[in-house]
Amino acid sequence: MSKTNKKFSADPIRKSTEMSDHNGFYFGKENYKLMLIGLALIVVGFFLMMGADANTVDGKYNPNVWNEDIFSFRRIRLAPFLVIAGFAVEVYAILKRNKN
Repeated sequence: MSKTNKKFSADPIRKSTEMSDHNGFYFGKENYKLMLIGLALIVVGFFLMMGADANTVDGKYNPNVWNEDIFSFRRIRLAPFLVIAGFAVEVYAILKRNKN
């Protein structure tokens, strides 16, 4: 049996899909802008969730007082929405193809 160089079936596909002008970066400027926007949404959402605890009044712990502000629209609806929207923007920024 003689040894010969066999051509693999993927060789023509690989050569036809190689890009000669590819700069080596997967992300472009728009990807990074979207990533920063997503990060900003996440940070703002977490800041909006911050606040006094259920038993904190005027910055001091008081077990006899209940603070209803923990159930405010800002903490229950708006802040989690911004965090989830920020993660969605991050996923989109990562999956978006660069036009170059």
